[in-house]
Amino acid sequence: MCELPPGPRVPPLFQMFQWISRPIPFMRSCAETYGNAFTIRFIATPPMVFISEPAAIKQVFTGDPANLRAGRANRILKPIVGSNSILMLDGVRHRRERKLLMPPFHGERMRLYSRMMCEIVDRSIDSWPIGASFPIHPQMQEITLDIILRAAFGVAEGERRWRLRRTMVEALRLAGRNPLLLVAAWNRLVRIRREIDRLLYDEIARRKATAQEDSSDIMTLLVAARDEEGRPMSDEEIRDEMVTMLVAGHETTATSLAWAIHSLLQNPKVLAAARAEVAHVVGEGPRLPPPSPEQIASLEYLDAVIKETARLNPVVPIVVRRLEKDTPIGDTKIQAGNIVAPCIYLTHRRPDLWPDPEVFNPDRFVGRRIDPYTFFPFGGGTRHCLGAAFATYEMKIVLARLLSRVSLRTDGGQRVRVVRRGITFAPSGGIPVIASMN
Repeated sequence: MCELPPGPRVPPLFQMFQWISRPIPFMRSCAETYGNAFTIRFIATPPMVFISEPAAIKQVFTGDPANLRAGRANRILKPIVGSNSILMLDGVRHRRERKLLMPPFHGERMRLYSRMMCEIVDRSIDSWPIGASFPIHPQMQEITLDIILRAAFGVAEGERRWRLRRTMVEALRLAGRNPLLLVAAWNRLVRIRREIDRLLYDEIARRKATAQEDSSDIMTLLVAARDEEGRPMSDEEIRDEMVTMLVAGHETTATSLAWAIHSLLQNPKVLAAARAEVAHVVGEGPRLPPPSPEQIASLEYLDAVIKETARLNPVVPIVVRRLEKDTPIGDTKIQAGNIVAPCIYLTHRRPDLWPDPEVFNPDRFVGRRIDPYTFFPFGGGTRHCLGAAFATYEMKIVLARLLSRVSLRTDGGQRVRVVRRGITFAPSGGIPVIASMN
């Protein structure tokens, strides 16, 4: 017999409002009331079962992908990323797309991006108002957008870069609105999407015409990619994957960096330890050469800072799968058609898994191998984020460069809250800081 775990009894419309406007208090309240598994209901969607118990999460991540379908569960993202995005695909198409996308994200390729990333970070730091207050989150958004435009789109300076950047910024600003307010800007979002399509299809045609075999940008690599049967990706597939990289690889990384900086500034001992490691491995000063991949790999404590940031402030709170058949998950057999949602936020805060879970403590990750069913900021199983290594490498480069060049302090006692930006959880107020040169 199939059943669903208990959950709030208020109408689905009110539950949806709570999820959109007060997601963290809503999740916490449900977990306190109903335990490791609970069901929430929204209008016009199947019931969604949140889970936070590692054994149940393992069942989801190691289960049959033909039954546990992420693409079907992610359909809310279709207007943003398009129907050919890897986030929207299941089965054979997902496996094909993932194989085509893997080579550009191979670890060896990170060596090609170090200098470019450092140049972008240095240019940003050089523009900061020394001794005056400014919000750090928008600066991280500028940095990660420029990095993704260079690494993924291969667009450096000039008119093409200016047009693409301006249009992407506008689209991301609209997509980051509260979903309740997005309806009012829908026509504008449609217009911006058409402009993005025009620019991206022009870029794809340009790559096909020039056939630059030595180019390192991801778009050119995707244009040249062939599957096992020798078939190329369609223009529509490339377009959707590039938009996915922009949405998933820009905003999420910028927000993680902002949270990391906030946590460092709130924990002086951790900040001092991270700064000392960077100074020892990379050096200090305004004119340092770009760190080598070996140096970046040896920044173990900084890596732990990034992981602890992802534990305490995951940018995306859940991952989702839609069941194709009745399936036992934990203590419950859940009916086909419902959605199961391993909850990153709640799992990362379980006191039985993470002692003193509200305390920022990177030492949790130093010298430890972490269970992928207790810590999964990039998802898990066959849907583990392809860009995870790139994002982590990028964050280490950015943070190492900041720690070696500038000292930051918080501006006053403004309390930073978690606020929703589209599907992500971001810090309120942009995190005002004051910078001084090392």
